[in-house]
Amino acid sequence: MLASGPGGQGTKHLLLSVLLLTAWEAESGQVHYSVPEEAKHGTFVGRIAQDLGLELAELVPRFFRVASKGNGDPLEVNLQNGILFVNSRIDREELCGRSAECSIHLEVIVDRPLQVFHVVVEVKDINDNPPVFPATQKNLFISETRALDSHFSLEGASDADIGANALLTYKLSPSEYFSLEVPTNDDQVKPLQLVLKKLLDREVASEILLVLQAIDGGKPELTGSTELHITVLDVNDNAPVFDKAVHRVKLLENSRNGTLVIRLNASDLDEGSNSHILYSFATDVSSNTEAFFCIDSASGEIKVNGKIDFEETKLWKLQIEAVDKGNPPMFGHCTILVEILDINDNAPELLVTSLSLSVPEDAPPGTVIALISVTDRDSGANGQVTCSLTSHVPFKLVSTFKNYYSLVLDSALDRESVSDYALVVTARDAGSPSLSATASVSVEVADVNDNAPAFAQPEYTVFVKENNPPGCHIFTVSARDADAQENALVSYSLVERRVGERALSSYVSVHAESGKVYALQPLDHEELELLQFQVSARDAGVPPLGSNVTLQVFVLDENDNAPALLPRPGTGGGGGAVSELVSRSVGAGHVVAKVRAVDADSGYNAWLSYELQPAAGGARSPFRVALYTGEISTTRTLDEADSPRQRLLVLVKDHGEPALTATATVLLSLVESGQAPKASSRVLAGAAGAETALVDVNVYLIIAICAVSSLLVLTLLLYTALRCSAPPAEGACAPGKPTLVCSSAVGSWSYSQQRRQRVCSGEGPPKTDLMAFSPSVPPCSSSGDSGEQQEIFGNDVSTVILNVFNAC
Repeated sequence: MLASGPGGQGTKHLLLSVLLLTAWEAESGQVHYSVPEEAKHGTFVGRIAQDLGLELAELVPRFFRVASKGNGDPLEVNLQNGILFVNSRIDREELCGRSAECSIHLEVIVDRPLQVFHVVVEVKDINDNPPVFPATQKNLFISETRALDSHFSLEGASDADIGANALLTYKLSPSEYFSLEVPTNDDQVKPLQLVLKKLLDREVASEILLVLQAIDGGKPELTGSTELHITVLDVNDNAPVFDKAVHRVKLLENSRNGTLVIRLNASDLDEGSNSHILYSFATDVSSNTEAFFCIDSASGEIKVNGKIDFEETKLWKLQIEAVDKGNPPMFGHCTILVEILDINDNAPELLVTSLSLSVPEDAPPGTVIALISVTDRDSGANGQVTCSLTSHVPFKLVSTFKNYYSLVLDSALDRESVSDYALVVTARDAGSPSLSATASVSVEVADVNDNAPAFAQPEYTVFVKENNPPGCHIFTVSARDADAQENALVSYSLVERRVGERALSSYVSVHAESGKVYALQPLDHEELELLQFQVSARDAGVPPLGSNVTLQVFVLDENDNAPALLPRPGTGGGGGAVSELVSRSVGAGHVVAKVRAVDADSGYNAWLSYELQPAAGGARSPFRVALYTGEISTTRTLDEADSPRQRLLVLVKDHGEPALTATATVLLSLVESGQAPKASSRVLAGAAGAETALVDVNVYLIIAICAVSSLLVLTLLLYTALRCSAPPAEGACAPGKPTLVCSSAVGSWSYSQQRRQRVCSGEGPPKTDLMAFSPSVPPCSSSGDSGEQQEIFGNDVSTVILNVFNAC
């Protein structure tokens, strides 16, 4: 068994320890080791496996393990070589405190068979703790009158180590006033004593700083120290003394109350209450002095307490005394001579005489606004006065005589920019420091009718649904006049013109005061799509000024026309019953007739669909009608069971809200295949001629449609380019994002909320109708208050409804 210690131990001491340990093991059955505290990690402690009689090869199979009685695992065993070593920091003072003996008890456990061994590791103390005083600084308060050989107790230091490492000696830094008395080892109960060996004088040394040092008996020795801060307490043996016996001070007249005259300074060599000085006027000072001056008893500040006037008193003589708070108190005295200086204490005085209450904004430069006079009661330079006016104003001061000025117009006025001016006239004398006085002059600018009413934009577009009630409010125009009062009172009127055969005033009117525009009669989209007119705004000034704004009223279509049936081509009759001869030999899908209809409305209101009404009694009809073309065709091959006379009812319906309908009657006569040509030869001949004529009409109609559409697209593109170059204006009916909608199998397109129209046709059956729809406008109020605007959707948008019918 081997043990290690700090700094190495002598061979003789090591052998003696081994012999004692071996004898103790034999007697107690325990293994004993020793290790110094603060040993490094991995420090060798002992060959525990060998000392316990265990083979290295059986440590792991027998589950060799070590458990310590306490917190942590300061010691660990290497299972490869069976050596016990230091695993973590070991602090003897933390582990055992001030105890003379300190050990770590381990339980070594092995299985197969189960065995338990007790191992004791003694922790050796090293000198790792310096002496520590209770505080790093100790304050002592000693009166300067204490007698020689006075003793003052001190608290010694403590050392966390034990034995010789904890034996302390003390040493005091050199001092001419104090020495240290240390008790002997046999008399440790007595405390340390600080002994006074020279009389103290606070005025010579008010504080004494000493260092008390403790040294332990370890190798190497460690030390600890504390500072002794000795404060010498004062006794009242010195009277207050002013820094000057006579003070001379100059003070300006008219100094404000609270103005500092002088701050006295008296000193007392004592301290504490013995050096606290109170200042006051001497008892023989007159009461008049205290009426003009006051003294702060604590700070010694003398301040002005009344009106100081050079013309009344030119020199003040003040007697001051200082007394300390000692027992008995002691006094000091001084004299203060206050010389009063004359100053420029009279400010100029201004008198303003206004000639007019207001100035017209068209007044010419040089117009006199007011007369100003200035006086100063001072004399000499203090009475010389100059006047100035607020800068950056269209006015100026003109000197007419000594201390007299005229306020005149310097440049043109504009009431709409600045309606009134608050001018400040400043009079300043030549005193030092100079004094000044100000006078305020308010100049109001009178309005002249120099601004015409102005609209927010040159034109507005209004959308009104047709069939509106008479007197309906459709829009509000508003013009602003920058002038004031009567010059800003705006009235509205129509700029009269002819609309076709009728006067404009028969369609619309405008309220003269509010600017509300009313529709006097119901508007009809089929009759009038666009109503363009001007509204005039005129003020009440003299002479009156005015301006015009253009309103474009687009009449929006409503579904107020039901579908109308067209006559059969080649016949001059109306759109009543249609009669056709049908051969029974035709196959499924053969077109036997066609229902033609047209709607006077536009857009979705004119988009027609066709439905075949069910037959009476619920019988299934061998015919069907195309949804959008109106073509009637067979659904199957006709047979003998079908009735020779078929009566079909076709419902024609538009897409308006609500939808309007019309009903067409189609009479079909079923004949044998050989009879059909004979029975209808005359009809077919007439139909052939009509077919040829209809084809010619369709060709010309298609050419006309293409020409009109091209012109319309060109106009819309030009208008869009002009509108996009101007900044957009927002209003109550501003369009949202464009929405492209294509509905139905025919391919009818509607491009919403744009200043253009789109016409498109989809891929449908060979015989289809071509319809162009006007823009689909979202619901929006057609009227607004005076502050509301409506956005222009398009200036030249017109609704085009075209139906091209193919001959059957």
